[in-house]
Amino acid sequence: MTVRLDQLRRCHFAVDLGAARTRVYVKGAGLVVDQPSAAAVNTRTGALIAVGEFAERMTGRTPSYIRVVRPVSGGTVVDIEMAQRMLRHLLGDKMRRALRRKPRLRGAACTPHDADPLAQRAAIETLVGLGARHVELVDTLIAAAVGCGLPVEQPEGMMIIICGAAATQVAVLSLGSIVTAERIAVGGEAVDRAIVQHLRLEHELLLPSQSVRPLQLALSGNGLTPHGPATTEIHGRDIATGLARSVRVDTAAVRDAIQTPLTGVLDGIGKVLRGCPPDLVADLADRGIIMVGGSALLPGLDQMLRQATGMPVNIAERPELCAIQGIGAMLEGRMEPLVLDPLAPDEPRDHQPGSAPSAPHRQESAQRRADERAGQ
Repeated sequence: MTVRLDQLRRCHFAVDLGAARTRVYVKGAGLVVDQPSAAAVNTRTGALIAVGEFAERMTGRTPSYIRVVRPVSGGTVVDIEMAQRMLRHLLGDKMRRALRRKPRLRGAACTPHDADPLAQRAAIETLVGLGARHVELVDTLIAAAVGCGLPVEQPEGMMIIICGAAATQVAVLSLGSIVTAERIAVGGEAVDRAIVQHLRLEHELLLPSQSVRPLQLALSGNGLTPHGPATTEIHGRDIATGLARSVRVDTAAVRDAIQTPLTGVLDGIGKVLRGCPPDLVADLADRGIIMVGGSALLPGLDQMLRQATGMPVNIAERPELCAIQGIGAMLEGRMEPLVLDPLAPDEPRDHQPGSAPSAPHRQESAQRRADERAGQ
């Protein structure tokens, strides 16, 4: 990781392309873009109508010739051209002109731990479209660990969980590297789908896409714990009649529906722990688990993991920004690598009986014999 840090300090900007939000960090300027990864396109002319927050609000409310697309899925760019156009509009003309003035513009991008070569190539091509001459790829797990303040360069075990929109990544880090990691295809979107499916089957209610958010439903208060509110009122559309309807939903049933997909996260944590050396597992019992990512704010999720694993579980401060803040710290040079003191060279050993004499001793013996012969 030391070589990678030296290379990252030469980069001018960094991009975190997430399934839910796109964030851009510019060296010396800080976080300049934090917008949803969405773009609205006119299918008749191919023109880009809106990006970011405005495009997100247009989802499900557009005429037939306007389509809202998401060029990033699961942390991987699936539409390179649209991702480039979205980033250009999010940056704006002023910031793009400032970046173009940099000689040999260099960029960095966050990629999932198990990203295949095609996904890595897509991330590189996206930044090349912005004018980058060289692109560095940084593991999202390492960047998030740096962003939440973990001493990743120390010989200590630490577990981090990135709760994303499309997937959850679990890893154990030590000495600036990943010891074991697992990616589970369960994220905030899976929780949303579980809620939609539950309301559709049990209450014949169809929710608007903008209302499918666990924090806006029955998970206020104590969230996934039984101490939350007993019932909550949900507004949606009746499947049979198509008319607007409100129903009282039992929050206990909603919690059960949400916990079903989250069992996959528990299985992933157990698999990672089984692949760790015992010494690192002992460190994790003391240090605990750090949760980052937007879905980490799901109320009660940390308590559920604490009960299932028996380890301390903490949520990072501003968990949704940990990855971009971590790669930004690497760009700014605020992270110093662990440097070990070189071992002192061995001292020359004195001649001992039974051992071969050293070179100085051989020279002294030869000189003494020559002096004796000259005296005779």
